[in-house]
Amino acid sequence: MLVLTGYLRFSVSISATSPLLGGRLCLDFVNTSVAPSSLSWDELIHFLGVSRVISSERGAQLLALPESDPQAAEGLLQKARQLCVSLRKVFTAMHRKQKIASEWAESVNDILRITEGHDELVFENGVWRIEFIAREGGLDWLLAAVARSAAELVAEGPGARLRLCANPRCGLFFYDNSRTHRRRWCSMAICGNRNKVAAFARKHSTPPQYS
Repeated sequence: MLVLTGYLRFSVSISATSPLLGGRLCLDFVNTSVAPSSLSWDELIHFLGVSRVISSERGAQLLALPESDPQAAEGLLQKARQLCVSLRKVFTAMHRKQKIASEWAESVNDILRITEGHDELVFENGVWRIEFIAREGGLDWLLAAVARSAAELVAEGPGARLRLCANPRCGLFFYDNSRTHRRRWCSMAICGNRNKVAAFARKHSTPPQYS
């Protein structure tokens, strides 16, 4: 019953989420938490489910892990937080065309060097997806796909079309796959429209009356 309850909780959480906007797994991971160092266990598992790194069944099991094996859960959470903090520094530097410090990249390499396995095509819920199959046990493999995505983005170098939403109150990263490569907003339906509304209001505001 506990597993079923967790499965239902996880499934409802996944179905109610907003779409991922980053365009790359590593960017969506960084966008998951405004304060990377305070990333919660539920946020991490929710992200892994939404991004299809794990199945709903596995997500339900992992949600209960802090109770069944708190040490293992805390260990993975600390690695995820460190990875998130480092990647935000990496992507901020890339966006500003600045140098990437080697210690920031070490968090990515730390995950890559201890996660061995392979990708497989898996048919689930009527669609095919790629799933990472770990060679060894443990939980670090859950972050392998994120680390690999980050490594691929960093390896693109200065030409990477990494962007930061033009809304100064947003702070979301995204990869610009637009035809003109001049995309400005994380989402036209969210920040883009807000900017349009604000611009319209400024244009049509009543000027102050002076006597």
